[in-house]
Amino acid sequence: MLDRVGKNADGYPPYNIEQIGENRLRITLAVAGFGMDDLQITQEDNQLVIRGRQKDDGEGRVFLHRGIAARQFQRAFVLAEGMEVEGAWLDNGLLHLELRRPQPESRVRTIRIGAKGNGGATIVEGRPAKA
Repeated sequence: MLDRVGKNADGYPPYNIEQIGENRLRITLAVAGFGMDDLQITQEDNQLVIRGRQKDDGEGRVFLHRGIAARQFQRAFVLAEGMEVEGAWLDNGLLHLELRRPQPESRVRTIRIGAKGNGGATIVEGRPAKA
């Protein structure tokens, strides 16, 4: 269902992709330290992009060690045709996105049979042809 994943050079943030149903996926990104206002999710055509940008709140703070990443990121996924993002939520430093591929609608076509020399077959979409 996912055609390919846009790779970051450093692999940040790490993520999982799991199948949660026949036509459903969940993407989970580890975004510790990011709040909902720091994250943005966009989908344009088949490209799903997740961006994170933290506000610098280090004013007046003196770090003896700073090991928690506070950098911006962009992670892109190219979705297969027809994939839709159903929703997203943030829980305990993990950003979850649920995707699904809707079942294609079946389309009924009726083909009218014409007499020889009467112009051939005619396709009438979605309704029975009248004689």
